[in-house]
Amino acid sequence: MTSTDPVFDADEARRARNRRIEAVARWALPLAVVVLTLIGWDWFSNSSQTRGLIFPEPAKVWTRFLADYPMLFASLLVTLKITFLALGIAIIGGVLLAILFTQSRFAELVFFPYAVVLQVTPIVSIAPLIFIYVQDPLARVLICAWIVAFFPILSNTTLGLKSTDSNLRDLYAIYGASWWQTLLFLQLPSALPYFLGGLRIAGGLALIGAIVAEYVAGISGSGSGLAFRILEASYRLNYPRMFAALIMIALVGVIIFAATSFLSWFFLRKWHESALKRES
Repeated sequence: MTSTDPVFDADEARRARNRRIEAVARWALPLAVVVLTLIGWDWFSNSSQTRGLIFPEPAKVWTRFLADYPMLFASLLVTLKITFLALGIAIIGGVLLAILFTQSRFAELVFFPYAVVLQVTPIVSIAPLIFIYVQDPLARVLICAWIVAFFPILSNTTLGLKSTDSNLRDLYAIYGASWWQTLLFLQLPSALPYFLGGLRIAGGLALIGAIVAEYVAGISGSGSGLAFRILEASYRLNYPRMFAALIMIALVGVIIFAATSFLSWFFLRKWHESALKRES
């Protein structure tokens, strides 16, 4: 079959049409869902007077957001600071500990159970103990957010390092590669897809951990995050402000997920099956 055959031309035309439809649908469908959600939200809020008081329509939320933007933005920066600090510490600690686990079976047997215990224990039950022993308010919240984000990085990176092709390991051993050469040039690149998968999970969990820790800690004043603004708005029955803060948190979570997904695509797009583009 040559490029001038009618069947070949029809197949290429079909693929080009599918690519155009997919490119439009990738943006049009989410936008349509958002518009329909806003329409349904407005209709639900205006369906009764009582419901409108406790479930404000989008216009009131937007107006309150514009009025409270300086305060909400300052609180957003506090929450983002905690989130990214916790995520950064989780990445450094998780990767280094995963390397230690793959190099020392004894270290894995000793320390991995503690990591599992931290993961399966609800943070709201650990937080009061942390607040007793740690005096600095920022450190309290940071530790709570780190605990939540740490395990996905550790477990996924450990799995990736252990999933290196055994034949390639033997080849490195035959050529006399040292353990750090094997780690740097073979194991770490092989573990990269696993690490990036854990990063996508940990990014959202770091934000969740920061919000939950702020709730439990009850930090107020100029150093308070968005969680305190939500609590404050609920106490004052200021529902538009509460919804505005909630929407800001949701948008930040979406942006973090999109950023980590982009990083995954950027580093894997040329060689890994999960990111290679396939013709439909």
